Amino acid sequence: RTLETAIQFGKPVLLENILEELDPTMEPLLLRQTFKQNGVMCIRLGDATIEFSKDFRFYMTTKLPNPHYMPETAVKVTLVNFMITQDGLQDQLLGIVVAQERPDLEEEKGNLIVQGAENKRKLQETEDQILEVLSADGNILENEKGIQILNSAKVISNEIEEKQKIAEETEKRIDEAREGYQTVAWRSSILFFAISSMSNIEPMYQYSLTWFMNLFVQAINDSEPSPDLEKRLKSLDDYFTYFLYKMVCRSLFEKDKLLFSFLLATRMMRAENVLGEPDLRFLLTGGVAVGISEANPCQSWLSDKSWGEITRMSDLEQGKGFKEDISKLELDWRTMFESAEPYKHEFPGVWKDCTPFTRLLILRCIRPDKIVPGVMLFVANQMGQRFIEPPPFDLAACYEDSNPCSPLIFVLSAGADPNASLFKLADEKGFGETMKIVSLGQGQGPKAAKYIEESYKTGGWVVLQNCHVYGSWMVSLERICEEFKPDTAHKNFRLWLTSYPSSVFPVSILQNGIKMTNEPAKGIRLNVKGSFIADPLGNEDFFTSCNKPIKWK
Repeated sequence: RTLETAIQFGKPVLLENILEELDPTMEPLLLRQTFKQNGVMCIRLGDATIEFSKDFRFYMTTKLPNPHYMPETAVKVTLVNFMITQDGLQDQLLGIVVAQERPDLEEEKGNLIVQGAENKRKLQETEDQILEVLSADGNILENEKGIQILNSAKVISNEIEEKQKIAEETEKRIDEAREGYQTVAWRSSILFFAISSMSNIEPMYQYSLTWFMNLFVQAINDSEPSPDLEKRLKSLDDYFTYFLYKMVCRSLFEKDKLLFSFLLATRMMRAENVLGEPDLRFLLTGGVAVGISEANPCQSWLSDKSWGEITRMSDLEQGKGFKEDISKLELDWRTMFESAEPYKHEFPGVWKDCTPFTRLLILRCIRPDKIVPGVMLFVANQMGQRFIEPPPFDLAACYEDSNPCSPLIFVLSAGADPNASLFKLADEKGFGETMKIVSLGQGQGPKAAKYIEESYKTGGWVVLQNCHVYGSWMVSLERICEEFKPDTAHKNFRLWLTSYPSSVFPVSILQNGIKMTNEPAKGIRLNVKGSFIADPLGNEDFFTSCNKPIKWK
């Protein structure tokens, strides 16, 4: 009905969150299959024939990260990439941080933009009046009104020119003050594109720009203030980087957490021109063998595959002369090869003082089985020990960060069962008896929709389990979630979803929701840490509920 009305009266229409396949009923509209009927331009839409206005415009948007449209769809529309660029994001983040830290500057700059637009408008009006006078019939010297217009135009032009000079000086002063915050905006924009690329690893790793911006503002407010600008920027940068790491880590599987830390470190190094693309590509692939490789001089302990990688590493800027040193210092390198912890071993010769990343390249060539602990050591050196110790799962903290319009999503893995933690939290918050639980499957969609509608108004909790098995209903769920509004939702309402990784899970829900994984931590240290915050040790009542407290203590 909305589309038909807009076509008739020439209004623009925006269709949001489309998928890769479009509704066939829109085919005549996309192909502009118009025809004349009784002298009026018309178009068929479904079963109806409606009048077609030439002023009608149709826009469609998608939130898919890398959509692939078939050629027959692409030729019917004009595709525009609206993905934000790094420069554009940097400007937005700069505006946010300056507005929070120096609101006077941001307000003054906003006023300058409005004033500049107003001056341009007045200048345009003046030019139009002058053209009107000059194009009038008769002698211009006898046109008293025309002479008055020309005189006033000169005065207005001089006033605007003076204002423009003052505005330029003020803008220059503001830009110099804003420039001090440029570093934080630049580094933060790099972090956003780092987390955006995580969707290439797992389709459930989706993060929206709005979510990122909210975290950025929260970090500005929560980080340690300082009157010294340099200390303040360092504090904000450190706080936001780790805060973002914590928020993203709770939605990652254990196998990807170290990879994420490594991604943050290398992205920052590449942005600072400390790390080259060929070096990073070699670490990931080991290079490509071309032609006949040289004979392996260390066959007694070094495999031909490793020697081939050593040869290719010697072609890199960081690896020049490496293969010659292997031959010269064979005994020293063999000692490193036989070491239980080669990533901590002091390398022989000139390689003793090589960069941490070059150490990784050498480790990849000689002891690829130790590359994971090597990467952990590298990340700890570059970013700090805390970036290789992910925070333990904390469901209560996730709940505190949520709101009625943001679904909470458990991303499941083999052997993980979040039900016990969820039921315990529901009991603590007083929703244990009223919580509605639906295990999704064929025919369960209407029941789930009814529970959501009721709880949205009354303030209950709804748990939809196994969303991945009911892919056909996910579009309906996405539509329901899009209608959540802070003004109409009950403050206690929460929607909990569980799903295994699946390509059918709606991207918009993933981007706007709070994603959580609950896997056993890797390593003794993290497991012990997790045990201390889990039941019963993490529950204060466990220690105070003993009937014989004196003997207990």
